[in-house]
Amino acid sequence: MSDSTPAVEADNSSGTPERFGLIFSALMAAMLLGSLDQTIVSTALPTIVGELHGVNHMAWVTTAYILAATVAMPVYGRLGDLLGHKALFLSGISLFLVGSVVAGAAQDMTMLIIGRAVQGLGGGGLMITSQAVIADLVPPRQRAKYMAPIGAVFGLSSVVGPLLGGWFTDGIGWRWCFWINLPVGAVALAVGAFALRLPRRAVEVTFDYIGFALMAAAVTCTVLVTTWGGTEYAWSDPFIIGMATVGLLTWVLFFLSQRRAAEPIIPLWLFRSRIFNIATLIGLLVVGIGMFAILGYLPTYLQMVYGVSATESGLLLIPMVVGMLAAAVPSGRLMSSTGRYKVFPIVGTVLVCLAALLMSTLDTGTPLVLVCLYVFLLGAGLGLTMQPLTLAVQNDFPASAVGTATSANNFFREIGSTLGTASVGSLFAHRLTDQLSDRLPTDATATVGDTHSLTPALVHSLPGKIEDVVVLAYQHALTPVFRYLVPVFALGLVLAFILPEKKLADDKAPDAAPAAQPGDTGPERAEAPAPTGH
Repeated sequence: MSDSTPAVEADNSSGTPERFGLIFSALMAAMLLGSLDQTIVSTALPTIVGELHGVNHMAWVTTAYILAATVAMPVYGRLGDLLGHKALFLSGISLFLVGSVVAGAAQDMTMLIIGRAVQGLGGGGLMITSQAVIADLVPPRQRAKYMAPIGAVFGLSSVVGPLLGGWFTDGIGWRWCFWINLPVGAVALAVGAFALRLPRRAVEVTFDYIGFALMAAAVTCTVLVTTWGGTEYAWSDPFIIGMATVGLLTWVLFFLSQRRAAEPIIPLWLFRSRIFNIATLIGLLVVGIGMFAILGYLPTYLQMVYGVSATESGLLLIPMVVGMLAAAVPSGRLMSSTGRYKVFPIVGTVLVCLAALLMSTLDTGTPLVLVCLYVFLLGAGLGLTMQPLTLAVQNDFPASAVGTATSANNFFREIGSTLGTASVGSLFAHRLTDQLSDRLPTDATATVGDTHSLTPALVHSLPGKIEDVVVLAYQHALTPVFRYLVPVFALGLVLAFILPEKKLADDKAPDAAPAAQPGDTGPERAEAPAPTGH
């Protein structure tokens, strides 16, 4: 290893480097850009596909970004540990900005989708390397204070993204959903280039092309099966079954390939750590499946049942962000002062479970203030859960493996969000179809039209009695789904109780000596850092 780039001198009074405030602001901006672009186009899509004449390719505008970001995450994490995180951080911002230019200048759907994919390749890196850079600069004990706002960024982007996209579309034009990234990204790029000083670890590495190809194929099949299953194709369709089979096979081949790769993308030594395994499972279940499944369909419920606008439904989710900050900031300070983190995922999972139970009791007469209270509880639970899990994972590995562990943890959480959103969406769609079939009188079919094309405006323009029937169908279709998520959260709670706790270190963990394990094979075992948890 060569330390050609000197590390930043630490400020002994706080444990953080000089100019850390400036650097942290740039990292937060990069994180916000990467997470915001998962949601910002949602409200602009009808206008975009209308102008570019591509309604049949609408889903790909979102899917291309999520797919590329998910595939990129573990690559950035692993290469960052091998080459140094600064180069990967700057590369991620640069790719993201190039993708933003392509998407913003798109004259047809093909160019837009390509731009979104390039954005995703950069955005996945921004979300991972930002957290890894903080781990490079700040000891785990002090890191807890800075991880809280980072966790809130994800919740903030889910609310602000659709609002901002709608505002741009109604005002200066949908292309500003992409142009806005350029000044913000350029500032983050400049700060990263000139203010960030991190050790450079290696000059060159052997990239695992076979592993990357297998992982890309596995993630693509997973995302497409969950996106198209039950919507574009029936779950029993041979195409979906075939793609699911190919996906399962490529997942198996991918993990087998990681045993032999010289520099595996997701090294199997990660799974020796109980802390990594349990924290990743909790994140997949509670944050991945739970958070994204609820947030994906609650705005639709608010628009259909309460008759609020798309903008208003987004504003009604602000209590979630408030709850996340209200819980994450003080819990981060407590973790910094005590070095303990286990209690927070336990309490957080209880609150998420309670919020899901309360949401399952919603009916057409529930006051909106109660809905906001339940959303606040959900946010508070997530604020107590998300970042302590990331901290626990980072704290269990030496500095040379923090990026790899963080990216793998986020990677599986992203897979969980894809599976959760798809599962809830499929279940909701089937229940809605059944509810409408059972409740709508036969003479109302012509008035309602195609039940698969109902919009909030159309529903609330129906004659009074028919509108009430449709609204009631939406309520009975979605609220029980929240109750079905409770066992998932309960499993997360059990895992939170058995999560091992290793006190957060007061200084940055040194690189561990190589640790070969009995029975380990493959070149990567010679450089496998040992997790220190039990």
